[in-house]
Amino acid sequence: MKQKLFLAVALIGCIVFSACTSSAPHPKYVFLFIGDGMGLAHVTLTEDYIAAKNGVHGSGSVSFTQFPITGLVTTYSANTLVTCSSAAATALSTGHKTNNNMMGIAPDSITHFASLTYPLHRAGYKIGVATSVSIDHATPGAFYATSLSRSNYYEIATQAASTGFDFFAGSGFIYPKGKNKDQADIYEQLETAGYRIVRGPEGAAQLAGDAGKIVLVQAESEKEHRRLPYAIDRKEGDLTLPQITQAAIKTLYNPDGFFALIEGGQIDWAAHANDGAAVIHETIDFSEAVKIAMDFYRQHPDETLILVTADHETGGLSLGRDGKYAVHPLAFDGQQRSLESEPTDEKAVFVQEINSNAFCAWPTKGHTGTMVPVYAIGAGSERFSGKLDNTDIPKRIAELMGVEFSGLK
Repeated sequence: MKQKLFLAVALIGCIVFSACTSSAPHPKYVFLFIGDGMGLAHVTLTEDYIAAKNGVHGSGSVSFTQFPITGLVTTYSANTLVTCSSAAATALSTGHKTNNNMMGIAPDSITHFASLTYPLHRAGYKIGVATSVSIDHATPGAFYATSLSRSNYYEIATQAASTGFDFFAGSGFIYPKGKNKDQADIYEQLETAGYRIVRGPEGAAQLAGDAGKIVLVQAESEKEHRRLPYAIDRKEGDLTLPQITQAAIKTLYNPDGFFALIEGGQIDWAAHANDGAAVIHETIDFSEAVKIAMDFYRQHPDETLILVTADHETGGLSLGRDGKYAVHPLAFDGQQRSLESEPTDEKAVFVQEINSNAFCAWPTKGHTGTMVPVYAIGAGSERFSGKLDNTDIPKRIAELMGVEFSGLK
């Protein structure tokens, strides 16, 4: 009798386990948004600014802070608590730590890692890599390339054409013909590999699902290859991160699924400059890009996962300074352009005064070792709550998307 009872319980357990397993979330469409340098203070300041603009004391909201799942992510690299972007992006793309300034290669300088994007692509998912800075920069680069130095921009760029990935987007390439302008043109290499080069907002708007393999960059007349214009400096006709996100969805959407890496790269750049006004506008712009993905999520709620995180914190932003228990975010409205748009000593002093008037302090122009947030919504989002290491994120994405992933070549 006891044996029969045991078998019955075991059978019920198997049925329950099978049911739970078969109903486990399996997202087909995954967005990984990385706000480069975006710490909790950057998000809090932006939300306080939004609230103040609406005449409210307290906290407004950016799109991703409304997600139901939140967590904290450790960001240390293999050789220091304070990571650089390439080491952090290596962890986020391969699930392995490396030393600062290295990309996709182990600290031994021999072992090569492989980004999550490669097994996903082999499994039939379309792949997109997009950013508001150059496509060969540290964060986007780590999702398709390896290099002993993140500064080997041309070497990194040359690896894009051989990936077979479906969508690349950003400002362009830092050295499209090499640092001395004497090497094979990156754009020609991409076209030979079957990519179509599309430029500016007009080109982005014309993309459709049957566009083929696409590289979306700024208008050809734009001299700046390092980044898109800052949101605070933007002029009509400039390519934007929300437009890039919309173009990515148009290009990547298909019944078999996709993975899209989308970086808001200039939150970091503005924070390096201790430019609070530019940080706020970049974070709002990043939030607008996430809204585009949210529109897609609402159409495919059971098949979509959206993650928003950062590679590290930049600037050590402090809300409150000089013993003042206050922040006055509307002081930033006194600044109409980024510091980088006018990099003079007088403008630098002016930006410091704006920060002081807002009661915001920046103890460093570099990165810090603090944890960063992760926000999640959609299929499998509960896997990203609590405390995680940055190496956990690609491993959990791979598991949810049903691919084997070691992070090694």
